[in-house]
Amino acid sequence: MIRRRALYILAYGLASPVASSFVSRPTRAGEPAQKVARVGFVDPESPSTTVRGVAEFWEHLRELGWVEGQNLTIEARWAEGRYDRLPALMAEVVDKNVDVLVTYSTPGAIAAKKATSTIPIVVAAMGDPIGTGIVTSLARPGGNLTGLSLQWDDLSSKWLELLQETIPHLSRVAVISNPDSPLITKVAKDLQEISVKRQVKLSFEDVRERGAFARAFKSARGKAQAALVLADPLTVSSREEIVMLAATHRAPTLYVLQEFMGAGGLMAYAVDSRIMFRRAADYVGKILKGARPADLPIEQPTQLSLAVNLKTAKALGLAIPESILLRADEVIR
Repeated sequence: MIRRRALYILAYGLASPVASSFVSRPTRAGEPAQKVARVGFVDPESPSTTVRGVAEFWEHLRELGWVEGQNLTIEARWAEGRYDRLPALMAEVVDKNVDVLVTYSTPGAIAAKKATSTIPIVVAAMGDPIGTGIVTSLARPGGNLTGLSLQWDDLSSKWLELLQETIPHLSRVAVISNPDSPLITKVAKDLQEISVKRQVKLSFEDVRERGAFARAFKSARGKAQAALVLADPLTVSSREEIVMLAATHRAPTLYVLQEFMGAGGLMAYAVDSRIMFRRAADYVGKILKGARPADLPIEQPTQLSLAVNLKTAKALGLAIPESILLRADEVIR
């Protein structure tokens, strides 16, 4: 049985309209020509590993009146969890003269920004766009990029706090992450500073390719009592393997994306991607009607979701404290 609570995201006002041009769809004789929008979507993952918010994005876009085959053409590409594929895929979609370019993740945002300075870009989820140099302001991003942001530096302390509350006398945590991610370096620094205050020692287990996760968990088992897995296209695309390895090595693990819970993860503290992608569809809809991305503030989540899997906890021989269960937005029993 799964118990859930509702989540909400802060919304901003409409932006000022500007002229927009779409191609015309052929119509029957006597009917007015219907404008057809062309949306490019570059997914850092694969169709089988993409985050659950993507389906919500397309569904909400249809609710807004944009229907593929009627007034919408989609140019979709998949990076299969590989950073190195993003620039070429972005360039390929830009060459299709799309009206809006949509992506997610910090690497996706950076690749999109490098690919075009004129086509509007909507990033459904990115981490610390100011700290990573994507924009200079959240309120008025300027340029051609907008979207939604996760400020991971605000979450770092909460991740360690949850692990300490869950595991008695926790003193060592292994952080499993891809150091090639443009966001991870900053998050790692934040975690180091917070770990000193919380009197927890961290060991960083670097993974740069799929084959490295087994080694990372084996190393973590000898160094730490729990693990924290940071999200990027590589870890997200490998979430089934990661959750399996956490179970094999009996490592209580906290994840920073809800998608890991679908694979049987123990605990996650994050924003539900479905809400973020739904809001991103609102942004795309506004832009297709003439809004400028420069005038659309980059939004940040106002509420996050704590999910706990009691089945996984039982398999690990771990008793989840009542204090955490009472605060959980989703409990899998």
